[in-house]
Amino acid sequence: MSGGPRVVVVGDVATDVVVVLSGEPAPGSDRPAAIRSRGGGAGANVAAHLARLGTPVTLAGCVGDDAPGAGLAAELSAAGVGLRLRTVPGEATGTIVSLVEPGGQRSMLADRGANLLLRPDDAPTLLPGQHLHLSGYTLLDEGPRVAGLAALRAALDAGCTVSLDPASTGPLTRYGVERWLADTGGATLLLPNADEALLLTGCADAEAAARVLARAHRIVAVSLGADGALWASGDALLHRPAHPTDVVDTTGAGDAFAAGLLAAWLRAPDGDPGDLLDAGLALAAEVVRRPGAR
Repeated sequence: MSGGPRVVVVGDVATDVVVVLSGEPAPGSDRPAAIRSRGGGAGANVAAHLARLGTPVTLAGCVGDDAPGAGLAAELSAAGVGLRLRTVPGEATGTIVSLVEPGGQRSMLADRGANLLLRPDDAPTLLPGQHLHLSGYTLLDEGPRVAGLAALRAALDAGCTVSLDPASTGPLTRYGVERWLADTGGATLLLPNADEALLLTGCADAEAAARVLARAHRIVAVSLGADGALWASGDALLHRPAHPTDVVDTTGAGDAFAAGLLAAWLRAPDGDPGDLLDAGLALAAEVVRRPGAR
């Protein structure tokens, strides 16, 4: 492959409204909080991190015809991300409210807006030697699902490698585990967190789940939060501990892990799995030190 991006990311673009609470929530009353707006969306996060790490990348997605959409596009372009963003007339750009409790645990309130109107022709045609990263959210709603599946099938037909994150256990449960597994079995690199891996396999622990998922995928990398990450490929299973850090906000930690690992793997597909996990864990440790996903 020559000319064009090394990676095409298909996924959401959104504004993250990050609310870092000063204490436990206070229903019916007030609670001081630090509130910041940041660029977000799982697809956009991965693309921004890849660009920062020097990986040529294009992001395919949708924004609304509003100021947030224009601002997010400008921010991503300035970060070095190639853009294939369609502006959808009359629609709002996606917005995610992230409520962050002491210790960094967060809950998400999602209005995906224009992201739900993704079409198959929004994604560019992939060429041999390119890599598709597909955000799992694209498959979890009937609106963009057709576009996500079309991008996945086109990438596989072109002989491209594909990475995929399952996105979130709640929407994944509603979508249907068996349906999702059938849709995504061709992905090269699967990037679930521990809860997603357990849901997808019915296993009782993450190591067993990683082994089961590795039967269907060349590589499985399971992020374990404070416990680090697992690598499973064939019969091999490796654990790496998390990098020391001060946790302020875990929003986007999984996207950072995915991007750090993916950038390292694309540079060295036969690289040491421990080094590849460490590349993802290092970027995740950096992101959780401050509010926002990137």
